[in-house]
Amino acid sequence: MDFDLHLLLLIPAGFLAGAINTIAGGGSILTLPLLIFMGLPETIANGTNKIAVFFQTASATSGFKSKGINTFPFSIYLGVSASIGAFIGANYAVNIDGDVFKKILSIVMIAVVFLSAFKSKQKSLKQAIERTTGKHLYIAIIAFFFIGLYGGFLNSGNGLIILMLLPYLNKLSLVKANATKVTVICIYIFVALIVFVINDKVNWLYGLTLAVGNASGAWVASRYSVKKGDGFIRAVLFVIVIAMSIKLWFS
Repeated sequence: MDFDLHLLLLIPAGFLAGAINTIAGGGSILTLPLLIFMGLPETIANGTNKIAVFFQTASATSGFKSKGINTFPFSIYLGVSASIGAFIGANYAVNIDGDVFKKILSIVMIAVVFLSAFKSKQKSLKQAIERTTGKHLYIAIIAFFFIGLYGGFLNSGNGLIILMLLPYLNKLSLVKANATKVTVICIYIFVALIVFVINDKVNWLYGLTLAVGNASGAWVASRYSVKKGDGFIRAVLFVIVIAMSIKLWFS
């Protein structure tokens, strides 16, 4: 059996995507088009990418926890709500036409860049009191149902949406918002992945190889971002915007 040279691309690409996804979001706009370019049908590429995202977020969650950063049980409440949405979104995604999926992905890639550019500075966030109970919790639970709906369907750029929502609505620092983000995505992406697996829409070899890179990048980024704090995350967000803009301009 000949060795598939494409596998050599997946680990470094996954490492970069895992780091980007953990610190900010949008890494899947690198790996998902790559999987399609490597010859996977669009729906299978989508399901395969979710394998990597699951291991990536599980690794990042462990990384944040090792540094004492978690928002339990707040993140669990949001994860359960998002999982319901993800189940619905994934069931739609497994049956979507390939050409339609490509068009949606191209639009999302552009939208992610603009979404990154509108990240707020949140100057007084350190003095803010976290709002993870009461009405703010209920609003977040409702919002995360729709986040999960999109996450089950595609997920690319969802991390950026979460990083904009949690500091604004629940007054979490960017570090805590990141820790919450990876935990919630880990929960709902697992539900979405099950749907893709049941419908035989995954390539396990590519997915697990990509997962090695994603999980490694996520572990490194989760620990390093905690050490550097919110300022580091903002700086990386800016770099991501520039890098994505250049990629889209010349693609």
